[in-house]
Amino acid sequence: MINMTSTEAKTHFGALLDIAQRNPVTIQKKGRPVAVILSESEYKAYQQLKLQVLQNDLNAGIHQADQGLLVDSDTAFNGLI
Repeated sequence: MINMTSTEAKTHFGALLDIAQRNPVTIQKKGRPVAVILSESEYKAYQQLKLQVLQNDLNAGIHQADQGLLVDSDTAFNGLI
């Protein structure tokens, strides 16, 4: 991943956009990362991955419900304490 200061990103915005087409770019402000710039295709792939993970979790929950493996909310929340 490429690192760039916020000042560099502002000054060289066109170059930032070009670089982001090939690699994610981390923007740092005062030495700490504050943003990551991705190409649109990388962002779409990330969104698709998030959707797939959510679908997998949902399917697992449905499978557990079908198997009668659910617990009530009191039991679930008591396990968190």
